[in-house]
Amino acid sequence: MKKSIQDCLKERILIIDGAMGTMIQRHKLEEADYRGERFKDWHTDVKGNNDLLSITQPGIIIDIHKQYLEAGADIIETNTFSSTLIAQADYDMQSLAYELNVASAKCARIAADEYTTKNPDKPRFVAGAIGPLNKTLSLSPDVNNPGFRAVTFDEVAAAYTDQIKGLIEGGVDLLLIETIFDTLNAKAAVYAIKKFFRDRKMNSPQTPSPFPLPPGEIKGALPIMISGTITDASGRTLSGQTLEAFYISLMHANPISIGLNCALGAMEMRPHIEELSSIANCYTSAYPNAGLPNAFGEYDEQPHETAHIIEEWAANGWLNIVGGCCGTTPDHIKHIADEVAKFKPRLLPVLEEAL
Repeated sequence: MKKSIQDCLKERILIIDGAMGTMIQRHKLEEADYRGERFKDWHTDVKGNNDLLSITQPGIIIDIHKQYLEAGADIIETNTFSSTLIAQADYDMQSLAYELNVASAKCARIAADEYTTKNPDKPRFVAGAIGPLNKTLSLSPDVNNPGFRAVTFDEVAAAYTDQIKGLIEGGVDLLLIETIFDTLNAKAAVYAIKKFFRDRKMNSPQTPSPFPLPPGEIKGALPIMISGTITDASGRTLSGQTLEAFYISLMHANPISIGLNCALGAMEMRPHIEELSSIANCYTSAYPNAGLPNAFGEYDEQPHETAHIIEEWAANGWLNIVGGCCGTTPDHIKHIADEVAKFKPRLLPVLEEAL
């Protein structure tokens, strides 16, 4: 039987993959490549819609997943950062949102299952990536009207519900709400996840479980990972929360892990990971960028440099899940995996008290 991710987290620091966009850029794809045969006559430009490649160029996406798995990743993220009704409106592809999630999940599933079959003692997991949206619930897009919102909570929850349904039907193991800069958006995602599984439970026959579930948990629900974004040196999210406030705001989701990704390189993220490891009652995750972008928006931090910084985090006992975000590659993930393999994972506070 395949080990659960909970079992693996108790044994070692798990590795999550690196940047999907960075790897896609290496292919230097043009408009026709994004369109493929199916969308050759689409009425708007689609170049840049990386999620669409799961339908038009699945071989590229599966190969990228395999490169990260070969580098040592235990968890790979689906190519669904923008696969929502709201985000796909930029390309007038709202009707494809559900299909994009199913297709992306299947791409990741193919790659993960292949590597789990090769080495059953190192199971690989697929995390359904749920991105932050291009519209926020906490901030007004109109500086002259602070009370205006471009979207409602119900609209955001509906968009996430559509995405969640596609990810689950595509076969993901986890749901990852990531790159959170607006906690209210994240709350809408949590609400959508909980409601989805609650509704599914009510509409399907249930057999009593001999094992009691934690309060608020639903039998058959997938574990939730949460990852926020500290946007600058102030140590706050874009919507103004401190790290502690961010954590407290989302504790009710009972996530399997909470962490940080994007915006900062490992050096800049260090104090925030230290703080999070001291306050979180769940597992912690971190996947920083490959340093800060240069004047051309590119990332120069080399794999051994990123890994050296993260090695200290592991030595200090701050980590349970670690990987890379913007600018990171399979080489970064391999170096990180090699360095943190020497250290034990962070213990949950309740486990520390029991010892």
